[in-house]
Amino acid sequence: MPDTSAAGAPDAASEHDAERSLFGAAKACILACAVEEKLKRSALAARAWRAGVLDHDVGPPPESIPSPGHPERPRLVAPREVPRRRLGTPEGRAALIHALAHIELNAVNLAWDAVYRFRHLPRAYYDDWVRVADEETRHFGLLRKRLRVLGFDYGDFPAHRGLWEMAVKTADDVLVRMALVPRVLEARGLDVTPGMVERLEAAGDYETAGVLEIIHRDEKGHVAVGSHWYRYCCEQRGLDSAATFRDLLNRHMKGRIKGPFAEAARREAGFTAEELTDLRALEAGAE
Repeated sequence: MPDTSAAGAPDAASEHDAERSLFGAAKACILACAVEEKLKRSALAARAWRAGVLDHDVGPPPESIPSPGHPERPRLVAPREVPRRRLGTPEGRAALIHALAHIELNAVNLAWDAVYRFRHLPRAYYDDWVRVADEETRHFGLLRKRLRVLGFDYGDFPAHRGLWEMAVKTADDVLVRMALVPRVLEARGLDVTPGMVERLEAAGDYETAGVLEIIHRDEKGHVAVGSHWYRYCCEQRGLDSAATFRDLLNRHMKGRIKGPFAEAARREAGFTAEELTDLRALEAGAE
């Protein structure tokens, strides 16, 4: 069974675009099927951008990407079918690490899509999201290394198939993307990661716990990037950022907001007291 993607293998024109355009390079990262190719393209694109090799004012307009490129394995299943095992065994810890690695690989796609999809923004926007993509690539590598130490690899467990849905839903508006992907989906990691660190340490897996602490630190910065550019978009449109965030949460996430919230970490990542109050109210309404 071959690898699959939304657009198949890149043609010569796409490869040429990937070598000169930030947007072409980002698209190639998203559509790469093989894990090694995706990681290599991501690292090279970030390096080329920092070196000033890639333009961000050239390239065809963004295309719809219903699904990013993905390898034959892991098998993608509904969230309820993803295995949950106790952390007292190597297989149980590997299942958790695999789930987190899958989230990080999807985060690579999401970061590059934030670059590819939204045009005519300040260069600092692209600097930020290229950095996020590069860090997500590193996170996947750290988790995959731990998987291999435990005798497993990425693809050995079923994985969540719904992680790209929000990218499709927010593809038409950078403001909505910044509000709902980094500030809702990714921010959830700020809430739950400290508990996972504690559970791993209790199971004696200090190495994986250390990896998660690195990821938690970096993810705080990623959410802060989303907060910054969300507010930038609101300012450009003359919108009240707190009221707009509340409206977007009610429209897209009603009944799906889960707590408790790591309020100190979220404040560091750019959440206001008013926004945290709104999140708590939505959580209470979902119960």
